[in-house]
Amino acid sequence: MPLFTSRKTKTAAHAAAPSHVVAPAAATEAEKPYVAPTYDNKDLQKKASDHLWMHFTRQSVMHENGVPIIVKGDGHMITDIQGKSYIDGLSGLFVVQAGHGRKRLAQAAAKQAEELAFFPIWSYAHPSAIELADRLADYAPGDLNKVFFSTGGGEAVETAFKLAKQYWKKMGKPTKHKVISRSVAYHGTPQGALSITGIPAMKEMFEPLVPSTFRVPNTNFYRAEQHGDDLYAFGQWAANRIEEMIEFEGPDTVAAVFLEPVQNSGGAFAPPPGYMERVREICDKHDVLMVSDEVICAFGRIGEMFACNAYGYVPDMITCAKGMTSGYSPIGATIISDKIYEPFSKGTSYFPHGYTFAGHPVSAAVALENLNIFEEEKLNENVRTNSPLFRAELEKLLDIPIVGDVRGDGYFFAIELVKDKATKETFNDDESERLLRGFLSKALYDAGLFCRADDRGDPVVQLAPPLTIGPKEFVEMREILEGVLKEGAKIV
Repeated sequence: MPLFTSRKTKTAAHAAAPSHVVAPAAATEAEKPYVAPTYDNKDLQKKASDHLWMHFTRQSVMHENGVPIIVKGDGHMITDIQGKSYIDGLSGLFVVQAGHGRKRLAQAAAKQAEELAFFPIWSYAHPSAIELADRLADYAPGDLNKVFFSTGGGEAVETAFKLAKQYWKKMGKPTKHKVISRSVAYHGTPQGALSITGIPAMKEMFEPLVPSTFRVPNTNFYRAEQHGDDLYAFGQWAANRIEEMIEFEGPDTVAAVFLEPVQNSGGAFAPPPGYMERVREICDKHDVLMVSDEVICAFGRIGEMFACNAYGYVPDMITCAKGMTSGYSPIGATIISDKIYEPFSKGTSYFPHGYTFAGHPVSAAVALENLNIFEEEKLNENVRTNSPLFRAELEKLLDIPIVGDVRGDGYFFAIELVKDKATKETFNDDESERLLRGFLSKALYDAGLFCRADDRGDPVVQLAPPLTIGPKEFVEMREILEGVLKEGAKIV
Protein backbone atom coordinates (compact mmCIF):
# COMPACT_ATOMS: atom_id res chain seq x y z
CA MET A 1 0.00 0.00 0.00
CA PRO A 2 1.20 3.53 -0.63
CA LEU A 3 2.54 5.36 2.42
CA PHE A 4 0.39 8.40 1.68
CA THR A 5 -2.72 8.99 -0.35
CA SER A 6 -3.78 12.54 -1.06
CA ARG A 7 -7.37 13.36 -0.17
CA LYS A 8 -7.49 15.58 -3.25
CA THR A 9 -8.96 14.11 -6.42
CA LYS A 10 -6.22 12.97 -8.80
CA THR A 11 -6.18 14.32 -12.32
CA ALA A 12 -6.96 11.94 -15.15
CA ALA A 13 -3.28 11.78 -16.08
CA HIS A 14 -2.30 10.86 -12.55
CA ALA A 15 -5.08 8.32 -12.22
CA ALA A 16 -4.07 6.55 -15.42
CA ALA A 17 -0.53 5.87 -14.22
CA PRO A 18 -0.09 2.88 -11.87
CA SER A 19 1.65 3.91 -8.67
CA HIS A 20 4.50 1.40 -9.23
CA VAL A 21 5.49 2.75 -12.65
CA VAL A 22 8.56 5.01 -12.65
CA ALA A 23 7.97 8.14 -14.67
CA PRO A 24 10.26 8.66 -17.66
CA ALA A 25 13.03 11.21 -17.39
CA ALA A 26 12.01 14.77 -18.18
CA ALA A 27 12.36 15.77 -21.80
CA THR A 28 15.54 17.58 -22.67
CA GLU A 29 15.42 21.24 -23.57
CA ALA A 30 16.06 20.36 -27.20
CA GLU A 31 13.05 18.04 -27.21
CA LYS A 32 10.67 20.35 -25.42
CA PRO A 33 11.60 24.05 -25.27
CA TYR A 34 10.23 26.27 -22.57
CA VAL A 35 6.93 27.90 -23.45
CA ALA A 36 5.90 31.01 -21.54
CA PRO A 37 2.56 30.55 -19.74
CA THR A 38 -0.60 32.37 -20.65
CA TYR A 39 -2.86 33.63 -17.89
CA ASP A 40 -6.57 33.76 -17.26
CA ASN A 41 -7.58 36.18 -14.53
CA LYS A 42 -10.73 34.34 -13.48
CA ASP A 43 -8.89 31.02 -13.27
CA LEU A 44 -6.03 32.48 -11.22
CA GLN A 45 -8.39 34.33 -8.87
CA LYS A 46 -10.18 31.05 -8.13
CA LYS A 47 -6.93 29.21 -7.52
CA ALA A 48 -5.62 32.01 -5.31
CA SER A 49 -8.80 32.08 -3.25
CA ASP A 50 -8.71 28.29 -2.88
CA HIS A 51 -5.03 27.79 -2.13
CA LEU A 52 -2.79 30.86 -1.77
CA TRP A 53 -2.03 32.14 1.72
CA MET A 54 -0.52 35.56 1.20
CA HIS A 55 1.95 37.10 3.64
CA PHE A 56 1.01 39.93 6.02
CA THR A 57 -2.38 40.01 4.30
CA ARG A 58 -5.97 39.78 5.45
CA GLN A 59 -7.13 36.73 3.56
CA SER A 60 -10.75 37.91 3.81
CA VAL A 61 -9.95 40.78 1.43
CA MET A 62 -8.82 38.33 -1.24
CA HIS A 63 -11.88 36.13 -0.78
CA GLU A 64 -14.20 39.13 -1.04
CA ASN A 65 -12.54 41.26 -3.70
CA GLY A 66 -9.90 39.15 -5.40
CA VAL A 67 -6.19 39.95 -5.47
CA PRO A 68 -4.21 42.21 -7.81
CA ILE A 69 -2.13 39.91 -10.00
CA ILE A 70 1.10 41.35 -11.43
CA VAL A 71 2.38 39.58 -14.55
CA LYS A 72 5.16 41.76 -15.93
CA GLY A 73 7.79 44.30 -14.96
CA ASP A 74 9.81 46.64 -17.15
CA GLY A 75 12.16 49.21 -15.66
CA HIS A 76 10.24 51.08 -12.97
CA MET A 77 6.83 49.93 -14.27
CA ILE A 78 4.75 46.85 -13.43
CA THR A 79 1.72 45.53 -15.34
CA ASP A 80 -1.22 43.59 -13.99
CA ILE A 81 -3.07 40.68 -15.56
CA GLN A 82 -5.63 43.04 -17.11
CA GLY A 83 -2.93 45.04 -18.90
CA LYS A 84 -2.88 48.15 -16.70
CA SER A 85 0.56 49.55 -15.80
CA TYR A 86 1.70 51.19 -12.57
CA ILE A 87 4.80 52.95 -11.26
CA ASP A 88 6.58 50.61 -8.86
CA GLY A 89 7.18 53.14 -6.12
CA LEU A 90 8.39 50.53 -3.64
CA SER A 91 10.77 48.44 -5.78
CA GLY A 92 8.52 45.46 -5.12
CA LEU A 93 9.40 45.50 -1.42
CA PHE A 94 12.58 47.61 -1.24
CA VAL A 95 14.16 45.03 -3.56
CA VAL A 96 14.26 45.72 -7.31
CA GLN A 97 17.11 48.24 -7.22
CA ALA A 98 18.21 47.83 -10.86
CA GLY A 99 14.64 47.76 -12.20
CA HIS A 100 12.42 45.08 -13.68
CA GLY A 101 13.04 43.12 -16.85
CA ARG A 102 16.85 42.97 -16.78
CA LYS A 103 17.66 40.27 -19.31
CA ARG A 104 21.28 40.02 -18.27
CA LEU A 105 20.23 39.06 -14.74
CA ALA A 106 17.89 36.39 -16.07
CA GLN A 107 20.66 35.17 -18.36
CA ALA A 108 23.15 35.05 -15.48
CA ALA A 109 20.71 32.83 -13.59
CA ALA A 110 20.16 30.53 -16.58
CA LYS A 111 23.86 30.21 -17.34
CA GLN A 112 24.74 29.32 -13.76
CA ALA A 113 21.83 26.86 -13.51
CA GLU A 114 23.10 25.04 -16.59
CA GLU A 115 26.60 24.84 -15.12
CA LEU A 116 25.76 24.08 -11.48
CA ALA A 117 22.18 24.59 -10.36
CA PHE A 118 22.74 23.74 -6.69
CA PHE A 119 25.35 22.69 -4.21
CA PRO A 120 25.48 23.50 -0.50
CA ILE A 121 28.27 25.42 1.21
CA TRP A 122 28.39 22.95 4.07
CA SER A 123 32.08 21.88 4.07
CA TYR A 124 32.17 22.40 0.28
CA ALA A 125 32.10 25.56 -1.82
CA HIS A 126 31.47 26.72 -5.36
CA PRO A 127 32.89 29.65 -7.36
CA SER A 128 29.92 32.01 -7.36
CA ALA A 129 29.59 32.01 -3.54
CA ILE A 130 33.34 32.50 -3.14
CA GLU A 131 33.45 35.37 -5.63
CA LEU A 132 30.40 37.05 -4.10
CA ALA A 133 31.82 36.81 -0.57
CA ASP A 134 35.01 38.42 -1.83
CA ARG A 135 33.06 41.20 -3.52
CA LEU A 136 30.90 41.95 -0.47
CA ALA A 137 33.95 42.05 1.80
CA ASP A 138 35.54 44.59 -0.55
CA TYR A 139 32.47 46.86 -0.28
CA ALA A 140 32.16 46.52 3.51
CA PRO A 141 34.06 48.95 5.75
CA GLY A 142 36.83 48.24 8.21
CA ASP A 143 37.64 44.63 9.03
CA LEU A 144 34.25 43.18 8.01
CA ASN A 145 35.84 40.47 5.89
CA LYS A 146 33.80 37.31 6.49
CA VAL A 147 30.46 36.55 4.82
CA PHE A 148 27.90 34.05 6.14
CA PHE A 149 25.18 33.53 3.54
CA SER A 150 21.47 32.94 4.10
CA THR A 151 18.40 33.19 1.87
CA GLY A 152 16.78 36.37 3.15
CA GLY A 153 16.87 39.26 5.59
CA GLY A 154 15.18 37.60 8.55
CA GLU A 155 17.65 34.74 8.34
CA ALA A 156 20.54 37.20 8.18
CA VAL A 157 19.34 38.86 11.39
CA GLU A 158 18.75 35.48 13.03
CA THR A 159 22.32 34.55 12.12
CA ALA A 160 23.72 37.72 13.67
CA PHE A 161 21.71 37.18 16.87
CA LYS A 162 22.91 33.59 17.30
CA LEU A 163 26.46 34.44 16.36
CA ALA A 164 26.62 37.28 18.89
CA LYS A 165 25.57 34.95 21.70
CA GLN A 166 27.99 32.19 20.73
CA TYR A 167 30.82 34.66 20.25
CA TRP A 168 30.55 35.93 23.80
CA LYS A 169 30.47 32.38 25.15
CA LYS A 170 33.67 31.65 23.28
CA MET A 171 35.19 34.81 24.74
CA GLY A 172 34.48 33.56 28.24
CA LYS A 173 31.55 35.91 28.84
CA PRO A 174 28.49 33.63 28.77
CA THR A 175 26.24 36.11 30.58
CA LYS A 176 26.37 38.51 27.59
CA HIS A 177 23.20 37.42 25.81
CA LYS A 178 20.81 40.40 25.91
CA VAL A 179 20.03 42.47 22.84
CA ILE A 180 18.93 46.09 22.48
CA SER A 181 16.95 47.48 19.54
CA ARG A 182 14.78 50.52 18.90
CA SER A 183 11.09 51.21 19.37
CA VAL A 184 8.88 50.34 16.37
CA ALA A 185 11.86 48.80 14.51
CA TYR A 186 11.22 45.70 12.40
CA HIS A 187 13.97 43.08 12.13
CA GLY A 188 12.25 40.02 10.71
CA THR A 189 9.89 37.13 11.45
CA PRO A 190 12.04 34.21 12.73
CA GLN A 191 11.70 33.73 16.49
CA GLY A 192 14.96 35.46 17.34
CA ALA A 193 14.60 38.29 14.83
CA LEU A 194 10.98 38.82 15.89
CA SER A 195 12.13 39.08 19.49
CA ILE A 196 14.45 41.91 18.46
CA THR A 197 11.62 43.61 16.57
CA GLY A 198 10.17 46.59 18.45
CA ILE A 199 6.53 46.34 17.38
CA PRO A 200 4.48 44.75 20.21
CA ALA A 201 1.41 44.07 18.06
CA MET A 202 3.45 41.89 15.71
CA LYS A 203 4.81 39.81 18.59
CA GLU A 204 2.05 39.21 21.09
CA MET A 205 0.37 36.33 19.25
CA PHE A 206 3.68 34.41 19.12
CA GLU A 207 4.81 34.90 22.70
CA PRO A 208 6.71 33.70 24.57
CA LEU A 209 9.59 34.63 22.29
CA VAL A 210 13.34 34.67 22.91
CA PRO A 211 13.79 36.50 26.23
CA SER A 212 16.07 39.39 27.15
CA THR A 213 15.51 41.81 24.28
CA PHE A 214 15.03 45.48 25.17
CA ARG A 215 13.84 48.63 23.41
CA VAL A 216 15.14 52.19 23.36
CA PRO A 217 13.80 55.32 21.59
CA ASN A 218 14.18 55.62 17.83
CA THR A 219 15.26 58.73 15.91
CA ASN A 220 11.83 60.12 14.99
CA PHE A 221 12.74 63.81 15.23
CA TYR A 222 9.30 64.89 14.00
CA ARG A 223 7.75 63.63 17.24
CA ALA A 224 10.67 64.37 19.54
CA GLU A 225 9.83 66.18 22.74
CA GLN A 226 13.47 66.87 23.54
CA HIS A 227 15.84 69.60 22.33
CA GLY A 228 13.44 71.61 20.18
CA ASP A 229 14.97 72.20 16.77
CA ASP A 230 18.46 70.97 17.66
CA LEU A 231 18.78 67.78 15.60
CA TYR A 232 22.31 67.01 16.79
CA ALA A 233 21.33 67.32 20.46
CA PHE A 234 18.32 65.08 19.87
CA GLY A 235 20.54 62.46 18.24
CA GLN A 236 22.91 62.49 21.19
CA TRP A 237 19.97 62.15 23.57
CA ALA A 238 18.62 59.16 21.61
CA ALA A 239 22.02 57.47 21.45
CA ASN A 240 22.56 58.02 25.17
CA ARG A 241 19.37 56.08 25.89
CA ILE A 242 21.23 53.04 24.51
CA GLU A 243 24.02 53.56 27.02
CA GLU A 244 21.44 54.06 29.77
CA MET A 245 19.84 50.70 28.90
CA ILE A 246 23.22 48.93 28.79
CA GLU A 247 24.16 50.30 32.19
CA PHE A 248 20.75 49.51 33.67
CA GLU A 249 20.87 45.87 32.49
CA GLY A 250 24.59 45.57 33.20
CA PRO A 251 27.28 45.63 30.49
CA ASP A 252 28.27 42.07 31.37
CA THR A 253 24.82 40.90 30.24
CA VAL A 254 24.43 42.79 26.93
CA ALA A 255 25.63 41.10 23.73
CA ALA A 256 24.63 43.47 20.93
CA VAL A 257 22.73 46.50 19.70
CA PHE A 258 20.74 46.07 16.47
CA LEU A 259 19.75 49.14 14.45
CA GLU A 260 18.91 50.04 10.87
CA PRO A 261 20.81 52.98 9.34
CA VAL A 262 17.42 54.41 8.28
CA GLN A 263 14.66 52.77 10.29
CA ASN A 264 11.91 51.51 8.02
CA SER A 265 8.97 50.78 10.30
CA GLY A 266 7.45 54.00 11.59
CA GLY A 267 8.50 55.78 8.43
CA ALA A 268 12.11 56.27 7.27
CA PHE A 269 13.79 57.62 10.41
CA ALA A 270 17.24 58.78 9.30
CA PRO A 271 20.04 59.05 11.89
CA PRO A 272 20.74 62.57 13.17
CA PRO A 273 24.28 63.88 12.66
CA GLY A 274 26.64 62.27 15.15
CA TYR A 275 24.12 59.62 16.26
CA MET A 276 25.82 56.56 14.77
CA GLU A 277 29.27 57.70 15.89
CA ARG A 278 27.95 58.05 19.43
CA VAL A 279 26.36 54.57 19.32
CA ARG A 280 29.68 53.12 18.12
CA GLU A 281 31.48 54.89 20.98
CA ILE A 282 28.99 53.51 23.52
CA CYS A 283 29.30 49.95 22.20
CA ASP A 284 33.10 50.12 22.33
CA LYS A 285 33.04 51.52 25.86
CA HIS A 286 30.84 48.70 27.17
CA ASP A 287 32.19 45.86 25.01
CA VAL A 288 28.91 45.42 23.12
CA LEU A 289 28.61 44.40 19.45
CA MET A 290 27.04 46.86 17.01
CA VAL A 291 24.91 45.26 14.26
CA SER A 292 23.89 47.37 11.26
CA ASP A 293 20.69 45.85 9.89
CA GLU A 294 20.87 46.88 6.23
CA VAL A 295 18.35 44.47 4.76
CA ILE A 296 16.61 47.50 3.22
CA CYS A 297 19.35 50.14 3.28
CA ALA A 298 22.20 48.28 1.57
CA PHE A 299 22.89 48.15 -2.16
CA GLY A 300 22.19 51.71 -3.17
CA ARG A 301 19.04 52.54 -1.26
CA ILE A 302 20.97 55.30 0.56
CA GLY A 303 23.47 55.85 -2.28
CA GLU A 304 26.24 53.48 -1.13
CA MET A 305 26.69 49.72 -1.30
CA PHE A 306 26.39 49.76 2.49
CA ALA A 307 24.61 52.56 4.30
CA CYS A 308 27.10 52.50 7.17
CA ASN A 309 29.59 53.92 4.67
CA ALA A 310 27.18 56.79 3.97
CA TYR A 311 26.89 57.60 7.67
CA GLY A 312 30.53 57.08 8.61
CA TYR A 313 30.50 54.21 11.09
CA VAL A 314 31.97 50.70 11.15
CA PRO A 315 29.72 48.09 12.78
CA ASP A 316 30.77 44.64 13.96
CA MET A 317 28.23 42.94 11.67
CA ILE A 318 26.08 43.95 8.70
CA THR A 319 22.92 42.08 7.79
CA CYS A 320 21.75 42.44 4.18
CA ALA A 321 19.54 40.81 1.54
CA LYS A 322 16.82 42.30 -0.74
CA GLY A 323 18.71 44.53 -3.19
CA MET A 324 21.76 42.26 -3.47
CA THR A 325 20.19 40.53 -6.48
CA SER A 326 17.57 43.22 -7.24
CA GLY A 327 15.09 40.46 -6.39
CA TYR A 328 15.91 38.24 -9.36
CA SER A 329 16.81 35.41 -6.97
CA PRO A 330 16.61 35.20 -3.15
CA ILE A 331 19.72 35.66 -1.03
CA GLY A 332 20.83 37.13 2.29
CA ALA A 333 24.12 37.58 4.11
CA THR A 334 25.64 38.49 7.45
CA ILE A 335 28.99 40.21 7.05
CA ILE A 336 31.20 39.75 10.07
CA SER A 337 34.32 41.42 11.47
CA ASP A 338 37.63 39.61 11.82
CA LYS A 339 37.32 40.08 15.59
CA ILE A 340 34.14 38.01 15.75
CA TYR A 341 35.41 35.42 13.27
CA GLU A 342 38.72 34.82 15.09
CA PRO A 343 37.56 32.40 17.84
CA PHE A 344 35.73 30.31 15.20
CA SER A 345 38.80 29.94 12.99
CA LYS A 346 40.83 27.50 15.07
CA GLY A 347 40.86 23.80 15.88
CA THR A 348 37.49 22.09 16.25
CA SER A 349 35.50 25.30 16.77
CA TYR A 350 32.60 26.02 14.40
CA PHE A 351 29.27 27.87 14.18
CA PRO A 352 26.47 25.22 14.30
CA HIS A 353 24.09 27.14 12.09
CA GLY A 354 23.19 27.25 8.41
CA TYR A 355 20.59 27.02 5.64
CA THR A 356 20.24 24.54 2.80
CA PHE A 357 19.94 27.18 0.10
CA ALA A 358 22.39 29.71 1.56
CA GLY A 359 24.91 30.99 -0.97
CA HIS A 360 22.89 29.29 -3.70
CA PRO A 361 24.97 29.15 -6.93
CA VAL A 362 22.24 30.77 -9.03
CA SER A 363 21.50 33.52 -6.51
CA ALA A 364 25.19 34.29 -6.02
CA ALA A 365 25.75 34.47 -9.78
CA VAL A 366 22.81 36.84 -10.15
CA ALA A 367 24.12 38.99 -7.30
CA LEU A 368 27.51 39.31 -8.97
CA GLU A 369 25.92 40.42 -12.24
CA ASN A 370 23.63 42.81 -10.36
CA LEU A 371 26.64 44.41 -8.69
CA ASN A 372 28.26 44.75 -12.12
CA ILE A 373 25.20 46.74 -13.22
CA PHE A 374 25.56 48.97 -10.16
CA GLU A 375 29.11 49.82 -11.09
CA GLU A 376 28.65 50.13 -14.85
CA GLU A 377 25.54 52.32 -14.62
CA LYS A 378 26.70 54.21 -11.52
CA LEU A 379 23.44 53.59 -9.67
CA ASN A 380 24.82 54.76 -6.33
CA GLU A 381 25.91 58.02 -7.91
CA ASN A 382 22.44 58.38 -9.44
CA VAL A 383 20.86 58.12 -6.00
CA ARG A 384 23.26 60.58 -4.41
CA THR A 385 22.74 63.10 -7.22
CA ASN A 386 18.97 62.87 -7.40
CA SER A 387 17.97 62.30 -3.78
CA PRO A 388 17.69 66.05 -3.00
CA LEU A 389 15.43 66.45 -6.04
CA PHE A 390 13.27 63.55 -4.89
CA ARG A 391 12.94 65.10 -1.43
CA ALA A 392 12.12 68.52 -2.86
CA GLU A 393 9.36 67.08 -5.03
CA LEU A 394 7.81 65.21 -2.10
CA GLU A 395 8.02 68.26 0.15
CA LYS A 396 5.55 69.99 -2.18
CA LEU A 397 2.96 67.68 -0.57
CA LEU A 398 3.37 69.49 2.76
CA ASP A 399 0.69 71.93 1.61
CA ILE A 400 -1.92 69.16 1.91
CA PRO A 401 -3.76 69.32 5.28
CA ILE A 402 -3.10 65.71 6.30
CA VAL A 403 0.63 65.69 5.38
CA GLY A 404 2.63 66.37 8.52
CA ASP A 405 6.18 65.37 7.61
CA VAL A 406 8.37 64.20 4.74
CA ARG A 407 11.52 62.37 5.80
CA GLY A 408 14.11 59.84 4.73
CA ASP A 409 17.29 59.68 2.71
CA GLY A 410 18.59 58.38 -0.61
CA TYR A 411 15.71 56.78 -2.52
CA PHE A 412 13.88 55.93 0.70
CA PHE A 413 11.23 58.36 1.95
CA ALA A 414 8.09 58.42 4.09
CA ILE A 415 5.19 60.86 4.23
CA GLU A 416 3.62 60.98 7.70
CA LEU A 417 -0.11 61.65 7.77
CA VAL A 418 -1.69 63.59 10.62
CA LYS A 419 -5.15 64.58 11.77
CA ASP A 420 -4.05 68.05 12.81
CA LYS A 421 -0.91 69.56 11.31
CA ALA A 422 -0.57 72.28 13.95
CA THR A 423 -0.65 69.90 16.93
CA LYS A 424 0.73 66.82 15.08
CA GLU A 425 -2.25 64.88 16.43
CA THR A 426 -2.34 61.47 14.77
CA PHE A 427 -5.33 59.40 13.74
CA ASN A 428 -6.93 56.94 16.13
CA ASP A 429 -7.06 53.26 15.14
CA ASP A 430 -10.47 53.48 13.47
CA GLU A 431 -9.52 56.60 11.51
CA SER A 432 -6.22 55.09 10.43
CA GLU A 433 -8.02 51.94 9.30
CA ARG A 434 -10.49 53.97 7.28
CA LEU A 435 -7.83 56.21 5.73
CA LEU A 436 -5.06 53.70 4.97
CA ARG A 437 -6.81 50.42 4.24
CA GLY A 438 -10.22 51.77 3.44
CA PHE A 439 -9.04 54.40 0.99
CA LEU A 440 -5.35 55.16 0.37
CA SER A 441 -3.94 51.75 -0.54
CA LYS A 442 -6.51 51.09 -3.25
CA ALA A 443 -6.78 54.70 -4.41
CA LEU A 444 -3.04 55.07 -4.96
CA TYR A 445 -2.91 51.76 -6.80
CA ASP A 446 -5.92 52.66 -8.95
CA ALA A 447 -4.24 55.98 -9.76
CA GLY A 448 -1.19 54.14 -11.07
CA LEU A 449 1.24 54.06 -8.13
CA PHE A 450 2.29 50.99 -6.18
CA CYS A 451 3.64 52.11 -2.80
CA ARG A 452 2.98 51.34 0.85
CA ALA A 453 0.51 52.81 3.34
CA ASP A 454 1.72 51.62 6.75
CA ASP A 455 0.62 52.24 10.33
CA ARG A 456 2.87 49.99 12.38
CA GLY A 457 3.89 53.30 13.95
CA ASP A 458 2.09 56.52 13.09
CA PRO A 459 0.40 56.40 9.65
CA VAL A 460 2.79 56.90 6.73
CA VAL A 461 3.04 56.40 2.99
CA GLN A 462 6.42 54.93 2.05
CA LEU A 463 8.33 55.30 -1.21
CA ALA A 464 11.44 53.38 -2.30
CA PRO A 465 11.51 53.27 -6.12
CA PRO A 466 14.11 51.55 -8.32
CA LEU A 467 17.47 53.32 -8.32
CA THR A 468 17.33 53.84 -12.08
CA ILE A 469 14.69 56.58 -12.04
CA GLY A 470 15.11 60.36 -11.95
CA PRO A 471 13.36 63.74 -11.86
CA LYS A 472 10.70 62.91 -14.45
CA GLU A 473 9.46 59.94 -12.39
CA PHE A 474 9.63 61.95 -9.16
CA VAL A 475 7.14 64.41 -10.65
CA GLU A 476 4.85 61.60 -11.83
CA MET A 477 4.79 60.01 -8.37
CA ARG A 478 4.22 63.34 -6.64
CA GLU A 479 1.31 64.20 -8.92
CA ILE A 480 -0.40 60.88 -8.16
CA LEU A 481 0.21 61.27 -4.43
CA GLU A 482 -1.06 64.83 -4.48
CA GLY A 483 -4.36 63.95 -6.08
CA VAL A 484 -5.04 60.97 -3.83
CA LEU A 485 -3.94 62.61 -0.58
CA LYS A 486 -6.14 65.63 -1.25
CA GLU A 487 -9.08 63.28 -1.63
CA GLY A 488 -8.03 61.44 1.52
CA ALA A 489 -8.07 64.69 3.45
CA LYS A 490 -11.79 64.99 2.70
CA ILE A 491 -12.77 61.67 4.29
CA VAL A 492 -11.15 62.03 7.72
